[in-house]
Amino acid sequence: MAEEKINVSDEIIAVCAANATLKTKGVAAMDGGIGGALRKNLLGRELVSKGVKVDRDDNELTIDVHVIACYGCHIPSVAWDIQENVKKEIKEMTGQKVKAVNIHVQGVKSDDKK
Repeated sequence: MAEEKINVSDEIIAVCAANATLKTKGVAAMDGGIGGALRKNLLGRELVSKGVKVDRDDNELTIDVHVIACYGCHIPSVAWDIQENVKKEIKEMTGQKVKAVNIHVQGVKSDDKK
């Protein structure tokens, strides 16, 4: 019996990665950069997956995540947690193997409440 192969779109994978990232303690927001701003303007809506780039190599995924960290957090620990959460979420939701999760900290957001 032949094994069925199901293809999951990059957009679905990016949404899974964004959700896992935003649930991670120490992440203030996702940062889409200029590419995210252009997508928003061209499509006229905010993309849930902004700040996430998905690359496929054979049957493995490389995910780039662009985040704004919370002021005072330990950035290396937050980056590690993001990597683990993204890998787990994508594996559970899509069954896809994640080769690497690259974290790009684009800035730090301070708590404005005083």
